[in-house]
Amino acid sequence: HTKLSDLGNILKKLKSWTEVPICLDSEGAQIRNQDMVSERIHFKAGSTVKIHHQQVVGDAENISFTPQSVSREFNVGDIIRVDFNAVSLKVIEDANDYLIATVENGGGVGSNKAADLNRDIHLEAVTHKDKLGFAMGLKNGVKNFSLSFTNSADDVKKIREIIGSETNLISKIESIRGVINLGEILPLVDQILIDRGDLSRQVSIEKIPFLQRRIISYAKSKDVPVFVATNLLESMVKNRAPTRAEVNDVASTLLMGAQGLVLAAETAIGAHPLETVDMVYSLI
Repeated sequence: HTKLSDLGNILKKLKSWTEVPICLDSEGAQIRNQDMVSERIHFKAGSTVKIHHQQVVGDAENISFTPQSVSREFNVGDIIRVDFNAVSLKVIEDANDYLIATVENGGGVGSNKAADLNRDIHLEAVTHKDKLGFAMGLKNGVKNFSLSFTNSADDVKKIREIIGSETNLISKIESIRGVINLGEILPLVDQILIDRGDLSRQVSIEKIPFLQRRIISYAKSKDVPVFVATNLLESMVKNRAPTRAEVNDVASTLLMGAQGLVLAAETAIGAHPLETVDMVYSLI
């Protein structure tokens, strides 16, 4: 979620601090809400909200989404779920410059939160920002790239055209289409990453452990290493120690054959990032 204007300096600082390889992730084919006027805006159930086609700073009555103008693909009757269903909006009217939606489920939403629609729409696998960001990464010597929401072999080919064949490519499997097309994706990538969080938007949560096991087993049979991400040690965002269930989840994931674990909120916004990393090392 890094701004392009900050990316160059961030890469230079990271390279000056460590020799650990850097991986640059893409935005990929995902809808997100844009900036909100404050850290968390509450949407009241039953209220109406304008969904603007042009970027606005959002509040309890106005919101906009990226990719730019993606909302023009929304139809009356569509339901947009924001931030893992924290808020649900139902489109009830098209007013040309904006859509009008009712808040089906109220709750709080911050800036740049993932959103999804109750039906499939076409989203570009590689955004304009991705292209610029990857070009900057290559210029700064980055050799590892990941493609969010990889849905098909065509998606992989598009990013290969940008980063070339000598770089290391990780395809993130976080949609049903990605799972269905896994057979055509695996021969074209170096590793895959199972993002259990975004995948759980389309797969009921009780099925995630079994789907994770099947994906790992299939990828291993094709000699493609697998990383697993999301909610590994989520409680350590606030606490210094994980729960027993989390420790068991990490151990089970490794025993399934995962080659690596990817921390997210635990280190991005967590209060105990170093302790979290130490815990993962102790489990590995």
